[in-house]
Amino acid sequence: MLGRPTESMRGMLLELMERRYGKTSTVFCTQYSQKDWHQRLGSGVHADAIMDRIIHNTVWVKTGDYNLRGHTALTSA
Repeated sequence: MLGRPTESMRGMLLELMERRYGKTSTVFCTQYSQKDWHQRLGSGVHADAIMDRIIHNTVWVKTGDYNLRGHTALTSA
């Protein structure tokens, strides 16, 4: 989700989440907070449906605000 996903990408993600919902695990690794996901997904109907399937069947693990890339850049300069 570095950029805004296209309509076809959102449709594919919705289909994937629909097929996996309540049947198997899905792991998302991201540096974006949960509150930012809806907007990053385009804030439309697909974003609503995708977030519904993620939020209501998930365990969120907050790893903090530590950015390893920023740390590495500072130590190697």
